[in-house]
Amino acid sequence: MTLLSARIQRIVAYLCCGFTLLMSASCVTSEGFTTAPRDDFEALWRIFDRHYCFFDYKKQEYGLDWNEVHQRYAAQVSDSMSPQALFQVLGKMCNELRDGHVNLWSPQNTARYTRWYEAYPVNFSDSLLRRALGTAEEYRLASGLQYKVFNDNVGYVRCASFNNEIGAGNLHEIMRYLATCDGLIVDVRSNSGGLLTAAQTLASVFTNETVTVGYISHKTGPGHSDFSQPQPIILKPGKGLRWQKPIVVLANRRTYSAANAFVMYMKALPNVTFMGDHTGGGSGLPFSSELPGGWSIRFSASPIYNTKMEHTEFGIEPDIRVSITRKDYQRGVDTILERARALLRKK
Repeated sequence: MTLLSARIQRIVAYLCCGFTLLMSASCVTSEGFTTAPRDDFEALWRIFDRHYCFFDYKKQEYGLDWNEVHQRYAAQVSDSMSPQALFQVLGKMCNELRDGHVNLWSPQNTARYTRWYEAYPVNFSDSLLRRALGTAEEYRLASGLQYKVFNDNVGYVRCASFNNEIGAGNLHEIMRYLATCDGLIVDVRSNSGGLLTAAQTLASVFTNETVTVGYISHKTGPGHSDFSQPQPIILKPGKGLRWQKPIVVLANRRTYSAANAFVMYMKALPNVTFMGDHTGGGSGLPFSSELPGGWSIRFSASPIYNTKMEHTEFGIEPDIRVSITRKDYQRGVDTILERARALLRKK
């Protein structure tokens, strides 16, 4: 993002927004400061109160009252409680934010919010994907991307994760291989995120012009409404060959964080249709801190908006909603993929 501040650029450079960050729990040692449970509780509540970026939005969406949360959970904390009991209370308080980017790490456990995907149909199947891709000889693999040409001359690119950077040279070769296709499917279903820079790199091969694809703000003070003026997120054309024909992007409820941002970028481009299910969301850039007792905390600190200055924290609505029914699963049919192919054959 060329116009972000140096501080945010550093955050983005090391940002890994998907489930892989949950592995950071292994970095929390059993050694820590001896502290009263109430001190950790107050520190956690205060860190969120001063730095979390979605209080106003979530108060509007579902009535979140952070002061009321403090009152309710403070009554559950005592200085005689065990670390395990304290962890349970603090984890439940974190989940009041309904944010998949919020994690609390202790040496024994990780508190995380999972209802952003667990409460909804998956609309994706590894076995159906393997059937569509065929054997290893029937598709190609480069820079973590699986790709092939279907027999109806529709191209397909599967991006399961943005955990690693995507090579510009690899993308050039992929686009060259798919160049004769009539349309292209980019599948980011069940992609739980990773590096925003990787998401931008993939999106960059689908534009010939510099495009504003969203906006970002950051906190400027301890108040819930203390934010900088929104700064544009700029997508520049990628190096090498670029795709300019019709595109269908596939996503589901497990499309989260950097993958959610990728869908947002693509929706800002012409000739792109978003099909499948509502994305999982996760539009805040995460930031990390530590409690007095040594436990680590991660939370959303900088909100990202789409080109209409709308939040995508709770996900993005598809242009065409398609679900995989139980009967489709039984028949071995990936309804979402097949609908995308049918749409591209008409264009």
